[in-house]
Amino acid sequence: MATILRMALGRLLTLVPMVLGITLFVFVVLRFSPNDPAYNALGEGATPEARHAYAAAHGLTDPLPVRYVRFLGDLLHGDLGLTAPPSRPVTGAIGTAFPLTLQLTLLAVLVGVVFAVVLGVTAALFRDRWPDQAIRVLSMAGVAMPSFWLGILLIQWFALRFGWFPTGGYVNPGDSVGGWLRSLALPAIAVGFPVGSLLARVVRTAMVEELDRDYVRTAIGGGLPRVVVVGRNVLRNALITPLTVLGLQIGYLLSGAVVVEAIFGLPGLGTLIMQGVTAGDPALVQGVVLCIALTFLVVNLLVDVLYLFANPRLKGATR
Repeated sequence: MATILRMALGRLLTLVPMVLGITLFVFVVLRFSPNDPAYNALGEGATPEARHAYAAAHGLTDPLPVRYVRFLGDLLHGDLGLTAPPSRPVTGAIGTAFPLTLQLTLLAVLVGVVFAVVLGVTAALFRDRWPDQAIRVLSMAGVAMPSFWLGILLIQWFALRFGWFPTGGYVNPGDSVGGWLRSLALPAIAVGFPVGSLLARVVRTAMVEELDRDYVRTAIGGGLPRVVVVGRNVLRNALITPLTVLGLQIGYLLSGAVVVEAIFGLPGLGTLIMQGVTAGDPALVQGVVLCIALTFLVVNLLVDVLYLFANPRLKGATR
C-alpha cells in the first residue's frame, strides 16, 4: 500500500506544472484574440477614450506577465471574470452548464465500457470465428465514425423516423428520471460508441493474451468451469490495459460531448463555448477551455490511481 500511495502522490505532484502550463497557454493564446474586452463590456457606442479608460481601470494595459500573475490569483479565488453584456460571472455560467456535460460524459463512458466489454470478450472467446470477424468489422467502423455524424444519424432514425427519443433538449432528472434518460440516450451513444469501438479491440487483444497463459489451461484442466476462470481471473487481469486506454480517451469523450451538445441543443459546456465564440467573449471561452482541460487532468489522475490499485504487480510489491 505504501508503494501505491507514493506513486499516487507522484502523479498528483505532476499536475502542478501541467496546470500551470495549461493556464499559461490558454491565457497567452486568448490575448491574441481580435476581440476587445472593453468593446464587449461597453458596447458599440463607446468612444475610444471610454475604452481606454476601461482598459486602464481593469489592468488591460499592464504588461503580459503582470496580467498573467493577476489571472492566476483570480483563478485561485474562483474568479474567471465576467461575460459579455448582459454581464454575469463566468464561474456561474460554467457552474450551470458543467453538470450536464459531466452527466453526458459519464453516460458515454458507461455506454463505451459496456459495449467494449461485451463485444471484446465475445470476440476473444470466439477467436478467428465469424463472431470475431463481425465484431472486428463493427469496431473498425465505429472507430472511423465521427461522433457528430453518428449523432445526426441517430436523430434521423430514432428521433424523426421512429419517434422513440426527442430530437434535442434536456430534461432535469429531478423532474423526470425517464425523461432525463431519453434526453441523453442518443447523445451518450453518439459520444460513447466510437470510444467503445476502440476499447473493444483493446479488450479483445488483452483477453486473447490472458486466455493463452498457462494458468488458464491449468485451472480449466484442474476441473474449474471455463466461465468461472474467465469471469474471475481472465477478465479481471485483461481489463488493466483497457483501463489505461480509457483514461487516454477521456479527452476525446469530453470534446465529443462538447460537439454533440451543440447538435442536440443541450445547455452544456458545448453550447456555452459556442455562445462565447459567437459573441466574441474571450473570458467565457477562456473559462470553458480551462474547465475542460482541468477536468481532463483530474479524470486522468483518477484513472492512474485506479490503475495502480488494479495492477496485481504493484499489489504484490506491497506485501
